Amino acid sequence: MVLKVLSSSSAGNCYILDNGKEALVIEAGVAFSEVKKAVDFDIKRIVGCLISHEHGDHAKEAQKFLDARIPVYTSTGTAESLGLSDKRLLAKMNDCGIYHIHNFTVQPFDVQHDAAEPFGFLIHHRETGHVLFATDTYYLAYTFNNLNNILIECNYRQDILDENSNAGRVPKAQRDRTIQSHMSYDTCLQTLRANDLRSVNKIVLIHLSDGNSNAAEFRQGIADATGKSVHIADKGMILQFNKTPF
Repeated sequence: MVLKVLSSSSAGNCYILDNGKEALVIEAGVAFSEVKKAVDFDIKRIVGCLISHEHGDHAKEAQKFLDARIPVYTSTGTAESLGLSDKRLLAKMNDCGIYHIHNFTVQPFDVQHDAAEPFGFLIHHRETGHVLFATDTYYLAYTFNNLNNILIECNYRQDILDENSNAGRVPKAQRDRTIQSHMSYDTCLQTLRANDLRSVNKIVLIHLSDGNSNAAEFRQGIADATGKSVHIADKGMILQFNKTPF
């Protein structure tokens, strides 16, 4: 299984778990044409698309997946905010459910963001093991057992954000919203430390802010603190994403 990063920023977000036979898309925030290219135009192998919340950089192409007869999995609040209503292909999830999507199993959980009903996802496949996906949340209320791979938001660092705000590069309203809706470097680190990482193979830091982060320092800091293989989700990255390093 590989992880394909189509985009990971405020301009758009989309990730694909793909083994050449089946692919699960996470987020619909880039042009559907880019998704088709990423699976070599074999869209029949896309078994579904998970959408965390309704903001455009995560969901603007959701209807295109439905139009292509690809099932979309999201919360009721997100579906209603997007105006999605295809009863045949739209699965409205709840945070108490476990959903089987071909050989993937997905358990959604609530997160903290300024959206109607945002979710994170715990994803399992026999090749990847347990994958934690958490973005656009200023903290996680849960810890998770038996994790093998992690995609987690590391959006900003407080000192960089405050410096930009004080210099007038970031309006105060935007600063305040960022703190109340996105995960900081320090919170990301605390979240990782709160979980049992013994079986974790890779940690991928996602949704870094263009101006309020430092990718090299974030990667090194998380790697030093966890002792794990840490990667920054850059557009176009393809990463082996298996249960073990082998």
